[in-house]
Amino acid sequence: MCEKVNIDAQGMPYKVLNEKVYDAIKNGYRCIELSNVNGQRYIADGIKNHVKITINGVPGNDLGIFMNGPTIIVNNNVQDAVGNTMNGGKIIVKGMAGDVCGYGMRGGKLFILKDVGYRVGIHMKGYKALNPIIVIGGNAGDFLAEYMAGGIIVLLRMFGRQGENNILGDYIGAGMHGGTVYIRGEMNKKRIGKGATLMELTEVDKVVLEEIIKEYAADLELDADMILKEQFTKLIPLSTRPYARLYTY
Repeated sequence: MCEKVNIDAQGMPYKVLNEKVYDAIKNGYRCIELSNVNGQRYIADGIKNHVKITINGVPGNDLGIFMNGPTIIVNNNVQDAVGNTMNGGKIIVKGMAGDVCGYGMRGGKLFILKDVGYRVGIHMKGYKALNPIIVIGGNAGDFLAEYMAGGIIVLLRMFGRQGENNILGDYIGAGMHGGTVYIRGEMNKKRIGKGATLMELTEVDKVVLEEIIKEYAADLELDADMILKEQFTKLIPLSTRPYARLYTY
């Protein structure tokens, strides 16, 4: 059991709230619970400590930006840019997320129960030994994995808005030049962006996917076997330089 502190964020400016979180860590607390969060930005930004932060409410933009160590559990939705340029740790969202989740993400894990907005995983990349992972339980808007350069995105399409399970945005993987997107269920090739292609899973892919799904399901109290029963396809880049011919040399 780690030593725990509770912080009531009701009406608190985001700078004040973040200072209280930093102070709690400096004072030796390793389990921090935030209550009544309502749009405060930059929570856990740049934190390198291996602490657990539980958030009750809806955090604002850039939750976990530049973070490198914490585990964050959000018992609600999140706004835009969660995991922006994240380097390590894990963020678990028990609801929906906004646009540009995982922007420039270099490491760590981002597990989202339901839908996400537009341009999720844009410029996502691996960094040395780091391999970032985003798992989306619902649907995604346009430009998923745009300009993706590394890492893994798993799109499960289980919890769509208004009960629609197969709604998916267009231009998936546009400009993609690295990494892999695993997509559960049937996939319309017309939704794929320029520079990406669909492929069948290899045995190595199946092992990697099973490991990710089992961790995701455990964190969000889902049935991993049920998820894995469906067929998956993978999206990979056609080239490491999809726009090379657009430039003059």
